[in-house]
Amino acid sequence: MTDPARSAVMRAVKSRDTGPEMLVRRVAHALGFRFRLHRTDLPGSPDLVFPRAKTAVFVHGCFWHGHDCPRGARVPKTNVDYWRAKIGRNVARDARVRGELEAAGWRTLTLWECELKDRDGLEARLRDALGA
Repeated sequence: MTDPARSAVMRAVKSRDTGPEMLVRRVAHALGFRFRLHRTDLPGSPDLVFPRAKTAVFVHGCFWHGHDCPRGARVPKTNVDYWRAKIGRNVARDARVRGELEAAGWRTLTLWECELKDRDGLEARLRDALGA
């Protein structure tokens, strides 16, 4: 891929309202949970915030956040050093944000893109995390 083409692809990668995030929203809403989106007053601006349960949910893409699944373990063929450093920084930031939220009395739940294929499992994790 040429540099302008790669830049166009990277510009198209969204950080909000992604397919996996929208799926989690639909499932949580169908279960009767109400939430706020991307609260910037909380560390890391969680994807979904359930104020009553004092729980912050992050919906992570496996590649971008270094998950240990096949998709997350994939290494790009070009600019390998850059991507390893970038994903390493993302993982470190995620850990720091989780720590800050937990220190402030919030519970956190990380949902990985690869786990969302199992809708029953997703519903069970949300019910368990939100106390329903």
